[in-house]
Amino acid sequence: MARAKRNDGGEPLDDARILRFMREQAYRPMSFGELARALGATGTRRRTLARRLADLEARGQVVRTRAERYGVPERMNLVVGRLQRNRRGFGFVIPERDELPDVFIPPDRFGPAVHNDRVIARVRGRAGGRRSEGEVIRVLERAHRRVVGRLERRRHFAFVIPSDPRLDFDVIIPAGDLGGAVPGEIVIAEVTGWPDRPRSPEGRVVGRLGVEGEPGVDVAVIMFQYGLDPAFDPEVLDEARRVPQEVQPEEYRGRLDLRDRLIVTIDGADAKDLDDAVSLEPSRHPGARWRLGVHIADVAHYVAEGSALDREAARRGTSVYLVDRVVPMLPPELSNGICSLHPDVDRLTVSVFMDVDARGRVLDYEFVPSVIRSRARLTYEDVYALLAEDDAGLRREYGPIAPMLEEMHVLARTLFDRRLGRGAVDFDFPEAKVILDDDGRPVDIQVRRRDLATQLIEEFMILCNETVARHHRRLEVPFLYRIHEPPEDTAVESFEEFLAHFGLRLRRRGARVRPADFQRLLEAVRDTDEAYLISTVMLRTMARARYASENLGHFGLASDCYTHFTSPIRRYPDLVIHRILKELLAGGELAPGRDEHLTVTLPAVAAHCSAQERQAEEAERDTVDLKKVEFMADQVGEVFTGIISGVTNFGLFVALPNTVEGLVHVSTMVDDYYHFDEARFALVGERHGRVFRLGDAVRVQLVRVDWLERRLDFELVAEAGDDGGGRSGGGRGGRRRRAGGRGSGR
Repeated sequence: MARAKRNDGGEPLDDARILRFMREQAYRPMSFGELARALGATGTRRRTLARRLADLEARGQVVRTRAERYGVPERMNLVVGRLQRNRRGFGFVIPERDELPDVFIPPDRFGPAVHNDRVIARVRGRAGGRRSEGEVIRVLERAHRRVVGRLERRRHFAFVIPSDPRLDFDVIIPAGDLGGAVPGEIVIAEVTGWPDRPRSPEGRVVGRLGVEGEPGVDVAVIMFQYGLDPAFDPEVLDEARRVPQEVQPEEYRGRLDLRDRLIVTIDGADAKDLDDAVSLEPSRHPGARWRLGVHIADVAHYVAEGSALDREAARRGTSVYLVDRVVPMLPPELSNGICSLHPDVDRLTVSVFMDVDARGRVLDYEFVPSVIRSRARLTYEDVYALLAEDDAGLRREYGPIAPMLEEMHVLARTLFDRRLGRGAVDFDFPEAKVILDDDGRPVDIQVRRRDLATQLIEEFMILCNETVARHHRRLEVPFLYRIHEPPEDTAVESFEEFLAHFGLRLRRRGARVRPADFQRLLEAVRDTDEAYLISTVMLRTMARARYASENLGHFGLASDCYTHFTSPIRRYPDLVIHRILKELLAGGELAPGRDEHLTVTLPAVAAHCSAQERQAEEAERDTVDLKKVEFMADQVGEVFTGIISGVTNFGLFVALPNTVEGLVHVSTMVDDYYHFDEARFALVGERHGRVFRLGDAVRVQLVRVDWLERRLDFELVAEAGDDGGGRSGGGRGGRRRRAGGRGSGR
């Protein structure tokens, strides 16, 4: 923080003093002269004040109004944050202050801002009674110095159409700045000037990625959009290459030797970064039935705090799992090498042992640095085949592992039932995996639901994370928690109004909604026609999970205390928590000054990692959507049955059974004039009264595929007996669906 020199015996005019003064209850926006007099700024201090105000204004901590008066955003009904535009036209400003809710921005309220710009938004009220609504009034920082897209040419100029559909502008390229690129190429354009009004910026071509359809170009485009670089700087790689790929003799000292224990990993067939292993034995603790061991790769042993490896991991925040590749948080020498818990080799771990009774309660626990040797690298598919299908071949192959897996299944079911009993919200969304050939082209889309094998590991990791979080909460040390806040009251009220259309109620057992209230509703509508609709709207009612240095509980898990500890290879918060735990295990308390250091730094780590996680999720989703669109490219003209997955004022989004989603634009619904009923999530015909609601089954024809915008266009196909003529169809299709959606962001 910049500070002014004390030159007249008064308090220094630093940022903290200026902000403290403006945040006082009695403060009202002041002109520069009024501020200077109030702060006693004369002479050189007056010039210092002007510089500090300009700097604070540039950072968005202070706002100057049109009347040339200064104030802080939170006292002026303003919010500073990142604009996140949705492909459906609207957007949100994500506040920089975590405690503030997101602000909904209608399509006509963006001003000159574009997706991901840092902006100031004025809050104007509520959007449909559900959330804060506002408008962008100022751009503080442009997010896009470079844009990737397709080059097009006109007679006197060229332009680049951004491949990110959330960027609703073209970059104008003068004829002399094409860099040798030709129309149809995918290029990188550097923006040379942003206009003050909503119109296209100018730029020049600085890179050429290839032509649409060439292998790897499509994913390279998305990686550029999100700033994902699989390469590491030489300094980082040099540190990684100096790490031995085998455990060294001196590294065994001070660790519990578990190499003779029956310990296995269970993960996806294509996973390479195996950071958790599990074991299960009878417990010797009085009253306990099982001793569950969760053994996590000791990444902190190899990544020293403040090292080049650590700085790069902190910057990335998370590994990113794209449809055809992984952009790792740590170099492969660690993520796929010495830190990965491969079978039949020694690996350093931090083990969490939990003594669990027959009701799923942890009666005792122990943390210990350890060394393990995994006996087997099991896949979810094999574990499912053994447990659910009693595969005789796998039972012979696994030998003594099979009885342990069967007992693990019993424990996992016990833990799951206990979580549901305390009120955890259990969504079950289908997940799509796109199968690619050697050239990166999609050949199939496999739809998977959570099964007993994936649930087994999920329950063990949840229990471990809760145990670690509660231990540190009890010690009252600085810590990183994984929090999921309760939904806003206004969002719940809107959800209750929506439920009334179906004769349903959210049966609360108190003034504030609890996760158990949501779960009871899910159980009530499970396997009904309304299940998809109810669960989808419920999911939208809930907040996003995030990291925080303050424990606010986890609503979706109905947990009073939760963290992320079990994936330090791919999540930076887990690595930070490992360091805190290991320091406490080694010394019994944090080193002098460490408490203060963590208290100051952890909030920023939490905010950064939450933002990186959100960006990673968007990039992962975009690459999957891209391949889904490519998979459908040769099916134009075919007819499908799907479910309405989204309703807007401009049309219907329809999801097919393979999870591919497309848009039925309202302009193609020519049998009637349709109005958007926001409260019912429906389009309603003006003349015939036909209603298209979220969750309805409809028949659609694929009429257009747009690779650049990653969009499918559908048109409704008339059902036999429709009286509307034309292309209108749909209504409730009688399909009985299980509720979908994963939404607690565990």
